Amino acid sequence: EVQLVESGGGLVQAGESLRLSCTVAGFSIDGYFIAWFRQAPGKAREGIACIRRSIGATYYGPSMEGRFTITSDSAKNMVYLQMNNLKFEDTAVYYCGAIFEIPLGGWTEWDVYEYWGQGTQVTVSS
Repeated sequence: EVQLVESGGGLVQAGESLRLSCTVAGFSIDGYFIAWFRQAPGKAREGIACIRRSIGATYYGPSMEGRFTITSDSAKNMVYLQMNNLKFEDTAVYYCGAIFEIPLGGWTEWDVYEYWGQGTQVTVSS
């Protein structure tokens, strides 16, 4: 059974850090692109970063690289998102998603992803 499970969210103050984890079951992350997205209330789902380390691929959304770092561990079949210097506007539900092949429109096309986790809430107080 395919499962993606996010963890590590919570309530933090502005300026603090969090590391989110995405635990994948049912397939190897070496064969898929795994991405982190977020969605704030009333806003569209936004791509943060995407990785498929087995082929040396790492991508970041606009303005995401710098405070956000995506990594993966093939042995554990997990993908991580390190978030530093968090801001109030980073408050959102964070999701990990998986896709076998990057669509023509790019990895941020969230609606074509094959698998999703249930999301983890990140709340940043100002």
